[in-house]
Amino acid sequence: MPCAMVETSRHDIVIIGSGIAGLRAAIEAARVSNGKADIAIVTKVQAMRSHSVSAEGGTAAVLYPELGDSLESHAFDTVKGSDYLADQDAVERFVKEMPNEIYQLEHWGLPWSRREDGRIAQRNFGGYSYPRAVFAEDKVGFFEMQTLYDTTTKYDNIHYYQEWYATTILSEGGEFRGVTAIERKSGDFVQILGKAGILATGGSGRLYSFATYAYSSTPDGMAMAYRAGVPLKDLEFIQFHPSGLIPSGILITEAVRGEGGVLLNKDGERFMKRYAPNKLDLASRDVVSRGMMTEIEEGRGFKDEASGLDYLHLDLSPIGAQKIKDRLSQIREIAIKFRGIDPVEKPLPVRPVCHYVMGGIDTDIDGATKLKGLWSAGEAACVSINGANRLGANSTAECLVWGKITGAEAAKYVEGKPQPATPGGQAATEEKRIFDGIFHGGGGTNPYEVRDALQKVMAKDAFVFRTKESLSEALRTIRELKKKDFLHCEDKGRVYNTNLSDVLEVESMLTVAEVVVAGALARTESRGSHFRRDYPARDDKSWLKHTLAYPGPDGPRLEYSTVKITKYQPAERHY
Repeated sequence: MPCAMVETSRHDIVIIGSGIAGLRAAIEAARVSNGKADIAIVTKVQAMRSHSVSAEGGTAAVLYPELGDSLESHAFDTVKGSDYLADQDAVERFVKEMPNEIYQLEHWGLPWSRREDGRIAQRNFGGYSYPRAVFAEDKVGFFEMQTLYDTTTKYDNIHYYQEWYATTILSEGGEFRGVTAIERKSGDFVQILGKAGILATGGSGRLYSFATYAYSSTPDGMAMAYRAGVPLKDLEFIQFHPSGLIPSGILITEAVRGEGGVLLNKDGERFMKRYAPNKLDLASRDVVSRGMMTEIEEGRGFKDEASGLDYLHLDLSPIGAQKIKDRLSQIREIAIKFRGIDPVEKPLPVRPVCHYVMGGIDTDIDGATKLKGLWSAGEAACVSINGANRLGANSTAECLVWGKITGAEAAKYVEGKPQPATPGGQAATEEKRIFDGIFHGGGGTNPYEVRDALQKVMAKDAFVFRTKESLSEALRTIRELKKKDFLHCEDKGRVYNTNLSDVLEVESMLTVAEVVVAGALARTESRGSHFRRDYPARDDKSWLKHTLAYPGPDGPRLEYSTVKITKYQPAERHY
């Protein structure tokens, strides 16, 4: 399968990932360069199967300040939601940029839902002081992706490598040089060289089996950056969305509660009055998820006998049948197809589910990483606007803003820059590692059993509630799994060898999971989504700082950096 000489292709800008952030970056790079920059989009799936298509409820932006909303309100809500770990200069830039992105998408053809007066509609989301989630029914991600994908086809200088699995970052002299990748339909191994790169590979949600993520959402990009010496930031902060459908984990959008749906325990009680007496079901996601798990632990939940999962009810009846059909048609379809329940008639069984990773590849406010010529955007990156907890509808928005920013920055960087020489030896070393070591290698441990064991320990010991004991057990298990001889491939075929890509994904999952748990174990406080039962209070004196993880000889080496505070001093959160 390996060849004597690694095939090479060259571009000006190499974008890894084809979700909202990656496509937005490509469009902006093409625009800023006046169509002159040669842009490659490398994606391990067909572009429209990127996980961004599954976003449902909304994209946050201030559209109507004359009606009471404001950029300052959006910024404060975001900082408060982050439990004051967000970098406030980045948040201020974010909220200022977002309204233009909404209008830009409309001009490109996105059919936003409308108010009765014909203007773009907005709905409530948790943690906001104003209904600023812009929506297109409950199919926001699909429409945003379709609009961006269509727009990329207008540029002859944007080239797709669809179903190509990127395996490692190539660098030389502290500068980005490209990536290596496997074409899945042929099995060919290629180095794709570029003057600049943008990592937009999404989150790492498949570290958990009960997750809203696509099965392809593994932390390949984060692991690639980490192996290249780029630090990962704040990965201990994992968001658990309150409403994952039992037993699949499919997302039931927060828009359901924004439109009037309510959470109920087995006694039919609207229990969030105990945990967030003002915002109730529309408190921030970390607060709602902890409230739900407390109800379950105290015996006020239900048990799904088939899956063994405990759950609560999400009642859509207050919304009304017609509004459900008009504004939540996809949720209704999902509930009927995957649970056999029509939410017009009966409540849905839900529980907290892994949904988002606040941390990611460490970047500055322009999305630039510590490797010169490499940027990162979207959920793969940590700029950081989300801090310890993300507010709903800010994720697709962040993808748009930093997709645009990184695309523009990369285009300016490559202008007039000569194509560097081929980096020496790295691609051949990576080819040997993959094909001699994994494809033709042998081992006694089933990689799929390793993946399952990892997901189980993450769900058990690094979930909504954490302790020193649980996190220590998770870290011990992860390190034992890393030592097992699972890096081998039973399928020796060239065409669409998913066995090989699965093994590479498990390798990345273990790498990133170790960073998640090591950071969580070190952070002896509770902040946002990271709740330590043995340290239940937030500790600003010791822990108002970002975690930076670098690869070390014995696991992640942790350092810390200062949180940028401009206007909003840390205060206790109340909802």
